[in-house]
Amino acid sequence: MNFKLNTLLAALALAASVTAQAQSPASPLPTATAQSQGFSEEGLKRIDTFFKKEVADNRMPGAVIAVTKNGKLVIYEAYGYRNKATNTPMTTDTIFALASMTKVMTTVSALTFYEEAKMPLNAPVANWFPQFKTMKLGVLAADGTLTTVPAKKPVTIQDLMRHTNGLTYGGRGATAIHKQFPASSSSSAMDLDGKQFIEKLASAPLLYEPGTAWDYGFGLDVLGLIQEQITGKTLSEVMRERIWSKLGMVDTDFDVKAKDANRFAQPLPNDTLTGKPQSMPILTAKLKYDCGGGCAYGTAGDYIRFGQMLLNGGSLEGKRVLGPQTVAFMTSNHLDAGIQNRVAVTEPARVGYGFGLGVAVRTERGLSAINGNVGDFSWNGAYGTTFWADPKENMVVVVMAATPGEVRKEYREKINALIYSALEK
Repeated sequence: MNFKLNTLLAALALAASVTAQAQSPASPLPTATAQSQGFSEEGLKRIDTFFKKEVADNRMPGAVIAVTKNGKLVIYEAYGYRNKATNTPMTTDTIFALASMTKVMTTVSALTFYEEAKMPLNAPVANWFPQFKTMKLGVLAADGTLTTVPAKKPVTIQDLMRHTNGLTYGGRGATAIHKQFPASSSSSAMDLDGKQFIEKLASAPLLYEPGTAWDYGFGLDVLGLIQEQITGKTLSEVMRERIWSKLGMVDTDFDVKAKDANRFAQPLPNDTLTGKPQSMPILTAKLKYDCGGGCAYGTAGDYIRFGQMLLNGGSLEGKRVLGPQTVAFMTSNHLDAGIQNRVAVTEPARVGYGFGLGVAVRTERGLSAINGNVGDFSWNGAYGTTFWADPKENMVVVVMAATPGEVRKEYREKINALIYSALEK
């Protein structure tokens, strides 16, 4: 009897173990202890304490943090709740709205066409969308009155990638020019299909002469639609073939399957700084085009693989996405002295940064309010996601949270400080 009971208990234990393994997402990369890769025990405790306290204080619903050092995954933790309203715990396979972290992937997929000589950086956008041949530059009088003059330069592929195109976000200003543009990438995709979107942009006056000023806007959305023009496929299909399938990014897409809808990270009902109601319409909206500027979804595990690929010089686990020279080119500063560098206007902590192709690039060790090294490259998402890679430290950091309010900007600085202060060597 004891033998049978022991056998049954052993079988049940094995079944429970198998079930637990099936439910626990596999590590996205080979692991190592954080201490073995130069993180201090005290620093790791500070990181852990910070996230737990933010959740306990109801400032954030939850978060997932993934950090690689020397190619090894050293931090991979989930905190708090995927959905606080339903008490659903956060897990590392939670899906987040990536917002502008989509832009980095859109740039990488475009650069695969650049490598095939199908998308030269000096090529005018009008090569694919003739509507852009006769763009107008907006001129605002002192009283706000708007007139237009013909633009002197065409908008190029490089202008799209480095935000020097004049196609501004309408939601980032109140001038007569801003009012003629959609508010944001995601809102444009909720209201317009790709063709309507291009017509809308082509008929609006540019805020800046192309190639003269860095200004945050719709360049990467246009870049995604050019890729669709070249291939006759959706941007989702392009990225799956050229990036996601190669890197095993199985949970990244522009249209999350119905079966995965309950895996979305949900924000708190009220902004933690203002107390006002907040929501993320993109979590339920049906998008009319794959907006390359801000409409993809994904997990921390997927994005850390993407970031590690870039840090590796374009390949991961024997699968190459870009050549190392292309990645080096992408992550170099593309703003020359004749271009107004307004990066710190959009991201106040980024004094001392230039901009490469799709990513901010650090040009000064000091000046910025965030720590790092010359050559680190990064970008963030408006819903609370953060990504950066530091070649000098051989480190990639991805933090995912559903914190769409202004508090997300506080978190960018605080998390950055926690990570760098935890490094001992």
